[in-house]
Amino acid sequence: MVDAHSARSHRAPARSAPAPSPPARTTPAHPTPAATTSAGPAAVHGGPDRPYGASTRSAPGAAASPEPSAPAAGALRRLLAPAGVLAACAAAFAYVAVVDPDEPGHYPVCPLRRFTGLWCPACGGLRGAHALAHGDLAGSLEANAVAVLGYGLFAVFWGAWVVGAARGRAPAPPLGRGSLWTLGALLTVFTIVRNLPFGGRLHP
Repeated sequence: MVDAHSARSHRAPARSAPAPSPPARTTPAHPTPAATTSAGPAAVHGGPDRPYGASTRSAPGAAASPEPSAPAAGALRRLLAPAGVLAACAAAFAYVAVVDPDEPGHYPVCPLRRFTGLWCPACGGLRGAHALAHGDLAGSLEANAVAVLGYGLFAVFWGAWVVGAARGRAPAPPLGRGSLWTLGALLTVFTIVRNLPFGGRLHP
């Protein structure tokens, strides 16, 4: 008689060991499109001193390389014209300061004074400039008071020109139509009075 345990073991099939599962595939990490487009291939693949995928874009707070300021260069160019005018006037005053107008033969004679004996509005202007260059304001006013007033107005207009050029404003005409008419009337009255008998202190 066969043993019952041996019969059961004879009928039950032997269990096979489970088959090994295939190894899982590892997917290599790829850079995101944003990193590729923003930093470029060289930044994505890195380098000897840059980690893989590092971007070369500077941080928002990083200091930028210093560049020449365009507004400052433009202001310097606009100041060249008033600087040239000032240099020309300074050279003219320096020449008049050295060469005395009272010595004949250095400056041309006024045609009106030569042919009519009358003083024109500009007569005495060089003498006044010579006296003013040597610090003699009273002598300059006696030679030609209008010329001294003109020197002061020129200094004011030149200063306004420099300020406007530094701020980028277009140079405005120094005198309007009304001011020109006023200046013309003043010069006419000055010319008439300085040629009258009581206007002796208005000419040199």
